[in-house]
Amino acid sequence: MGAQQRIFRRRIKTVQSTKKITKAMELIASSRIVKAQQRVEAALPYTRELGRAISAAASHTGGGHPLTETEQRLRERAAVLIITADRGLAGGYSSTAIKEGEQLTALLTEQGLTVLPFLVGRKAVGYYRFRGREIAGSWTGFSDQPTYAHAKEIAAALLDSFLTRTEDGGTDEIHIVYTHFRSMVTQDPTVRRILPLEIVEQTAEEAAAAGQGPFPLYEFEPSGAAVLDSLLPKYVENLVFTALLLSAASEHAARRRAMKAATDNAEELIKTLSRQANQARQAEITQEISEIVGGADALSASA
Repeated sequence: MGAQQRIFRRRIKTVQSTKKITKAMELIASSRIVKAQQRVEAALPYTRELGRAISAAASHTGGGHPLTETEQRLRERAAVLIITADRGLAGGYSSTAIKEGEQLTALLTEQGLTVLPFLVGRKAVGYYRFRGREIAGSWTGFSDQPTYAHAKEIAAALLDSFLTRTEDGGTDEIHIVYTHFRSMVTQDPTVRRILPLEIVEQTAEEAAAAGQGPFPLYEFEPSGAAVLDSLLPKYVENLVFTALLLSAASEHAARRRAMKAATDNAEELIKTLSRQANQARQAEITQEISEIVGGADALSASA
């Protein structure tokens, strides 16, 4: 075997080894997507009902609660929670979320707010540390399989910053940047403000036009404000947990798509290298035949 053939054969073996790895990662991501989807579907009903209860309590307070949107609250600092991945090989999943967070930060800065970043995932932490930026809080190691305990820890930090007075370094708004899982092929970067609560007045006709049923009547004891104070931690924890679940499902989908593309590219590269190796082998055979014929002609001529 010639030197050129050995080079091609060695490259083919390397690509085949890489293909086995990417195929295995694709299969792992495919199996984890199913579990992530099931967790999202199990959490959404509770999220919807908790949101309705929060809306009812906020509407009952008439906008006088400090957790609702009022003109009395200063607007100087905003907490932004950015959810990314701990590992790479997921295409543009993390970079898209970071880019969305950068756009939100620029928008809030233009409005005169100081942004305090709270980061989930090693990709976001590495991005901010490499640029020497301040990090208000960071969590890593669970982006692909988050638990409610992780969400509770993150929500506690966000609530602590929100409930602290602005003069003492607290925040006036809380935003979440995550990737919303819609289907296996569609995941959208999403920005959502979770605090302060915003009360939107809506008539019965508008609710019916939007496909919503009649709003339930509640009686609050001892008061709507007290109920809001009780539900606030659960509300924030649940929103953070839902965002983590949706981001985890999006991460698995993005990794599956990226690994499938890598596997397909490896197959194409193997075909190309095989053709080049065959061409090199054919060229060597042709050269050997030419040398044999030339040597035979030379012997015949000398005889």
